[in-house]
Amino acid sequence: MPKGIDAGDTAWLLASTALVLLMTPGLALFYGGMVRAKSTLNMIMMSLVSVALVTVSWLAVGYSLAFGHDLGGLGLIGGFEHVGLKGITPETPHGHVPALLFVTFQLTFAILTTALISGAIADRARFSAWMVFVPVWALLVYAPIAHWVWGGGWISDLGALDYAGGLVVEIASGASGLAMALVLGPRIGFRKEAMRPHNLPMVLLGVGLLWFGWFGFNAGSALSANGTAAAVFLNTLVAGCTGLLGWLLVEQRRDGHPTTFGAASGVVAGLVAITPSCGSVDVLGALAVGLAAGVICSYAVGWKHRLGYDDSLDVVGVHLVGGVIGTLLIGLLAVRSMTGGASGLITGGGGLQLGKQAIAVPVVGLFAFTVTFAVGKLIDKLMGFRVSAEDETSGIDLALHAESAYEHGVNGHANPLGRLGHGAPLGLAAQQQEQGA
Repeated sequence: MPKGIDAGDTAWLLASTALVLLMTPGLALFYGGMVRAKSTLNMIMMSLVSVALVTVSWLAVGYSLAFGHDLGGLGLIGGFEHVGLKGITPETPHGHVPALLFVTFQLTFAILTTALISGAIADRARFSAWMVFVPVWALLVYAPIAHWVWGGGWISDLGALDYAGGLVVEIASGASGLAMALVLGPRIGFRKEAMRPHNLPMVLLGVGLLWFGWFGFNAGSALSANGTAAAVFLNTLVAGCTGLLGWLLVEQRRDGHPTTFGAASGVVAGLVAITPSCGSVDVLGALAVGLAAGVICSYAVGWKHRLGYDDSLDVVGVHLVGGVIGTLLIGLLAVRSMTGGASGLITGGGGLQLGKQAIAVPVVGLFAFTVTFAVGKLIDKLMGFRVSAEDETSGIDLALHAESAYEHGVNGHANPLGRLGHGAPLGLAAQQQEQGA
């Protein structure tokens, strides 16, 4: 091993990087099951194409902007010394791990964060516009926020804590999802038609993969195979469990029955909230963080119906709200045994840490919302971001990809592609012939 690089830490981070990368296909299944059948493949494709587009932009300049030496000493953006990974070789260390591995680990965070936004605009976005949006957002929104928090920027200097991405991942994606939901406007039939998940087993498979990958997401952020990683690992498990229980309690009390969809949503809410706080709270704190997120987010997902914004798959209600909960609760529940210094208001540290967290949350949210709204509006003006009403009604899988997720239809509805199930749509005469046969 090159000098300074630890084999055990490297092995753990290699595994963690693979786990985090798995989260994006997990998200694709989670989102794919949540939409209506006619949008399944498009939803999955929006996540998968993010892997390719963010990777290219991250290696070209994104990593340098996020983790390069501070440009101008203002704490706002990194420099350009690592453009194209210049100066980084297989022997270059980053702490106790190879720098190339750290680059890749951080890349998987950028991929997932960008893909999360797609849930807010499900069923109605043009795929070509999404492909333009993804690398632009990764460079203009994600990279600066990552620099502020993890790259030595102003939030790091302020002393606000975000262990694995409450600010960088959850609040950034949630606020951006809200912006894009406003740019595209509501789906046809929003607040008038039932738009239920079409495949709950797919949703549960997706959330299982997400939960599995989240251990790499959080515990891998220790960058070492040590006691901190073990504590963070346990906190991640605990918060996912109490998030599930909190959501189900609300459903039972409010609706009279717990649901599988509620269980899946509760797990994600708990995991979202523990993401920023997993390295700051103890096990009891993790219990409280997950429970608070499960309960509050179960109500927050209904805000869209009252306020009129169509956040299709509840990116705002779960990721933005859950990220805010987890980030602020650091200021209440942080313990010195985890942070190495700072502690929260309830744990004897006074209100200083809570104040720092309260400054970072709105600044990151407003920045992400404003820049995303501007980028979305510009793309919409230049090429159009929303599909036509006809394509939205008939189904964007067929209109944009000439494919159908289900060869024989779902829930008794015929497949518009006939028996082909893929490839070019059948002409009218051929469809009539197929139906006659």
